[in-house]
Amino acid sequence: MTKKIAQFETIITGLLENGYGVADDFWNVADVQDLNVSFTERYNKREFKTAGISKNAQEVRTIRGDEILWLEKETQNIAEQNYLIRIEEFILYLNQTCYLGLRTYELHFASYGIGTFYKRHFDRFKNDSDRKLSIICYLNESWQPENGGELVLYLPTGKKIILPIGGRFICFESDKLEHEVLVANLERRSVTGWLKQ
Repeated sequence: MTKKIAQFETIITGLLENGYGVADDFWNVADVQDLNVSFTERYNKREFKTAGISKNAQEVRTIRGDEILWLEKETQNIAEQNYLIRIEEFILYLNQTCYLGLRTYELHFASYGIGTFYKRHFDRFKNDSDRKLSIICYLNESWQPENGGELVLYLPTGKKIILPIGGRFICFESDKLEHEVLVANLERRSVTGWLKQ
């Protein structure tokens, strides 16, 4: 079994047993650095926009404070291409092993500046059942607990707190787990999105 397939299996096992799957080093150090170069270049070009809530993308900074940039499948950036290919491989594996019928995905870079957060929420809109799985891959190099920005998953058994360590990948059902992002004390970066049916 290759490392990639072993990571996919770890994520699936976590989903089945705990309601969420985690794979550390899903994206290795060098690949995280490459994505960060792209992230920084695009941020410095002011390509990011303030994120919104609901289908109308309404800006409510007391609920959500991140800035985002949607990633295009046709991107010419090699680092972004490589990540999208890995997600497409994950989708194929999920469909082959779990018969989920996933068809596509939406992904974006997300930047949480100092003092920003995202209050407790679900990822699926009430009138939109397309989003099946939420996925997050963190791009934070040398992240420490005092940097904040933890992901909190609200499980039936209680809270699960996950540090946004670079290369770590999280996956959970979009309509099943409420979650939030705690206040970041340092810029917090990720590639975030949904696998859709």
